[in-house]
Amino acid sequence: MEPSFYDQEYLIIDELSYHLKTPQRGDIIVFRYPKNPQEFFIKRVIGLPGEKVQIKDGGVYIINKKNPDGIALDEPYLTSGVKTYGYSDNEITSLGDNEYYVMGDNRGSSKDSRSFGPVNKSFIIGKVFFRGWPFDKVKVFNSDPAYNGV
Repeated sequence: MEPSFYDQEYLIIDELSYHLKTPQRGDIIVFRYPKNPQEFFIKRVIGLPGEKVQIKDGGVYIINKKNPDGIALDEPYLTSGVKTYGYSDNEITSLGDNEYYVMGDNRGSSKDSRSFGPVNKSFIIGKVFFRGWPFDKVKVFNSDPAYNGV
């Protein structure tokens, strides 16, 4: 998740909220790796249940009821000029009722839904709530990025 998170940072995870509500686009979540549930990953929620996620022209597009032709996702947390590529041109992934498309903020070197597919809600442990270490990066994560009409 570099540059948003680095190894050896101390995070507090909110494991209760998702029992009352569903993950939202932009949430930074901790989940069990679908191919090996003994491993835990941290990624950002990009696509929501029932949507389609398309990777094309170096960007991420969301296809849903509000945007049936697709809309480019504005991702203010990415370093300026970063491009997102899939494993094939115009790759489209359809999400089921309990599936989420997740991606790391390091788009050039991230093992995420582009490689292992959508994450079922049952694998999600919780949402990153607080970073307590290192002290110069202490932060409460209580709001999601504002997305452009998605």
